[in-house]
Amino acid sequence: MFEEEILKFIQNAISWLNGNVLTPQTGIEFIIIFIAFGLGLLGKKILTPILLRLINQANLPWRFEHILKSITGLTPHMIMAVLLAFTIPIATISPFTFATIWITAATKLLMAWIFIRIAAQLIANTFLRKILTSAAWIIAALSILGILDNTISAMDGLGFKIGDFRLSVLSIFQSIISVVLFVSAAFFLSSFLDKRLQKTTDISVTARVLISKVIKFALISIAVLIGITSAGIDLSVLAVFGGALGIGIGFGLQKGVSNLFSGILLLLDRSIKPGDVIQLQNGEAFGWVEHMGARYTNIVTRDNISYLVPNEDLITQQVVNWSHGNTLVRMQIVFGVHYDSDPHFIKKIAIEAAQKAKRVVEEPLPVCHLIEFGDSSIKFTLRFWIKDAEKGVTNVKGDVFLALWDALKENNIKIPYPHREVFVHNS
Repeated sequence: MFEEEILKFIQNAISWLNGNVLTPQTGIEFIIIFIAFGLGLLGKKILTPILLRLINQANLPWRFEHILKSITGLTPHMIMAVLLAFTIPIATISPFTFATIWITAATKLLMAWIFIRIAAQLIANTFLRKILTSAAWIIAALSILGILDNTISAMDGLGFKIGDFRLSVLSIFQSIISVVLFVSAAFFLSSFLDKRLQKTTDISVTARVLISKVIKFALISIAVLIGITSAGIDLSVLAVFGGALGIGIGFGLQKGVSNLFSGILLLLDRSIKPGDVIQLQNGEAFGWVEHMGARYTNIVTRDNISYLVPNEDLITQQVVNWSHGNTLVRMQIVFGVHYDSDPHFIKKIAIEAAQKAKRVVEEPLPVCHLIEFGDSSIKFTLRFWIKDAEKGVTNVKGDVFLALWDALKENNIKIPYPHREVFVHNS
């Protein structure tokens, strides 16, 4: 039955082509359309650089400028539509009389495309804009050509039954369009609510991110269900494919689901949250958490490099959180002095040097300890505390080292370094 429907559809299409397309009058129209198409491309090559230069010189708002630049891509379509529109009245003048069925259709299709593309510029989401533009133009094209009803009937005729329910190509197409529209609306609504949540100061950062994730997941799930049911598809039919589909999705989205729930767990136990300063196990990524998404966490280093770390890695691997609990962090540097130096005096000036650094806190006080009698120097460790690790730790260590260097030089204390003596023996 299904094969007979397909064969009948193909036969009708061939019959329509022979009667409406493969004729001498149609050939003349196609030649005129191709000439208009070539002139449209030539006009684009000449006019587009001029239009873009004028737009850049106008100093318009970014969004409006972006829309105008997108519309300049319609230059060949506009030129072609204008040329074909002027051809239609000329075709009625003797001795140039010829049919303009396809020229009229092409003009209407071009005008529909131009109008749809201009209207679609109001949609900020690029993916959604392309989907809606393509779907709207296909429907408009079928309507202009007068075959929309036949196409709908043909798509509805191609299908198969699952129990008492009949699943057709038309219902599948309608469900896809519905799901795209509702999911896009869910993304827009979740983004709007997320921005409102970020402005709320009565809720903690962790709670805001967690609530945003839950709202987004719930809205997308509801949008998918509404999109499928609005197309007339009974959800009970999907139970037939539930087992195989569930296994396929389980294997395909295993990592994605793991990262999603790992991010939720991190927010629930508050071990990592936006604004924290963390360091990964390998030591390569040291920076602050800028954003926690459904799949990854964005860590921005002091070099302004973004590390997109999967949420699962933050749970399964060891992570150093410099901001967890208390922001007070102890730092340590090691240095050595000559054996001629007084260790008691060294400890005193080292503590004073650490206190001169701007980011070193007053309480707890810096401390200095003698830790080793080395081969060529007396080794000390200088420990001090900071409260703003998110501003970096290497720079504050450098400030303390510089202050210590100045103190040692001021008091004529030598810093030993490896040196080598060479003795030359005359034979």
